[in-house]
Amino acid sequence: MFGLYIERHLEEQIRKASQYYPVVMVCGQRQVGKSTMLNHIREPERRYVTLDDGNARRLASTDPALFFETYGYPLLIDEFQRVPSILLEMKKIVDQKALDGEDNNGMFWLTGSQKFKMMQDVAESLAGRIAIFDMASLSTAEIEGRPADLFHPDLKTIRERLKHCKRKNIHEVYEDIFLGGMPKLRSTDLDRDRFYMDYINTYIERDIKDLAQVGKLNEFYDFLVYMAARTGQELKYNEIASTIGVSAPTAKSWVSILERSGIIFILRPYYSNITKRLVKTPKVYFMDTGLAAYLCRWPTAETLENGAMDGAFFETYVVTEIVKSYYNAGKPVDLFYYRDIDKKEIDLLIVEGDKMYPIEIKKSKEPSKPDKNFGVLQQFKLDVQPGLILCMSDELIPYNRESWYCPVSVI
Repeated sequence: MFGLYIERHLEEQIRKASQYYPVVMVCGQRQVGKSTMLNHIREPERRYVTLDDGNARRLASTDPALFFETYGYPLLIDEFQRVPSILLEMKKIVDQKALDGEDNNGMFWLTGSQKFKMMQDVAESLAGRIAIFDMASLSTAEIEGRPADLFHPDLKTIRERLKHCKRKNIHEVYEDIFLGGMPKLRSTDLDRDRFYMDYINTYIERDIKDLAQVGKLNEFYDFLVYMAARTGQELKYNEIASTIGVSAPTAKSWVSILERSGIIFILRPYYSNITKRLVKTPKVYFMDTGLAAYLCRWPTAETLENGAMDGAFFETYVVTEIVKSYYNAGKPVDLFYYRDIDKKEIDLLIVEGDKMYPIEIKKSKEPSKPDKNFGVLQQFKLDVQPGLILCMSDELIPYNRESWYCPVSVI
């Protein structure tokens, strides 16, 4: 069953990078549409091969030179992390082309569903020859067909963004949260529960076995559910370990598996040597809210909206949409949160040079005292810009001179 293709914001970045780099790589969690996008935009002469195919995989591992003779270039290699050793041969080909004085840009496109495991191999073999992009499931902007823009909290930029946004009520926002952004769910009438059940089985049986020797797959499933239930909260390894019944080092290595396979995003706390009062514990967010809602067994969008985790899911949705805008612009994610030992917290901080932008995320329409913690930022001696309160407000309107209510639809 083929659905409609939803245009991805990364397309333009890939085309551009292909003009300047011999190798372009797109990494991201399973099923987010990496191969679909690259197949959609590849030139007619670019061949396609997947290393999920046993024969191609065997050839790539036993005789990489023959593999490249067979498939030639330009070439799109899918799931390349299954034979990372081909990178050395790829480097030889790319360098030889440059030595011969020929254009070697855009020769190879790669996809992989594991981030950092690949990075090691890549960093060693293809430094300076590769452009790397992260890809997540569909952003709301992509689903609504809005222009590709990096989210920036500057008021002028926000006003511009709001012109293209589709205003939504709270029920529509939770429908989006409940469904998530997986392209297959968004472009076909596939049953949501069926999709996520298959997704988790594939992920655990294939990626997890590939990625690390997780002997206890049942415990890993419990861990996945536990992490989904903690989305939007601080990441505490000892708590995970004691709840799941594994050691703290195991909990740590499992968290890094989720991060590597793009399932979670870890938000680091803002830290400065000025003060010792800052908390150093990161926060964790599930990159696809639909997957998290499925793992937490929320049966409908309505029960989620009215349940105990409504705020955590709302915050997860906002943070991950902003993260996706960074991914889609090909930019490193420069986001932090603030928390100190007095439990004063600010949901998001964007720091640019000497400017600092505080952002609060609230589910209500007109949250009271939303900027109550913004004053703590004066200690950093930075230029604190007007804060944004991303909430269910109908319009961009000042709460006071230092902070503005902003409709969540802007993301």
